[in-house]
Amino acid sequence: MQQETLTITASQGKSPDTRILTFDGPITLATLFAFQAELRRENPPLTILDLGGVPYMDSSGMGAIINYYVSAQKGGRKLILAGVNERVYALLELTNTTKLLKVVPTVADAE
Repeated sequence: MQQETLTITASQGKSPDTRILTFDGPITLATLFAFQAELRRENPPLTILDLGGVPYMDSSGMGAIINYYVSAQKGGRKLILAGVNERVYALLELTNTTKLLKVVPTVADAE
């Protein structure tokens, strides 16, 4: 079985208070630790997760996003998901997570 890889690129948004994390690859149990480590690295007022390069995500990836969302809410920070494809969006809808998380078409829409 081929090892799944997840590439993560962090950048600053238009505002210095915005961090954009761009992901390329699946967010699954196999890539979860790198995903969680990057989420925890900084705690800016706004974090945008650019999921445009994520072909699929399993329940562990979704759980990590929800955990980060809860932590952000408690800390008065915001989380926005951008570029979510149909497959990942279907998972979010199936679990009613779209009622909790803000999902926008592009990173520009999130900023």
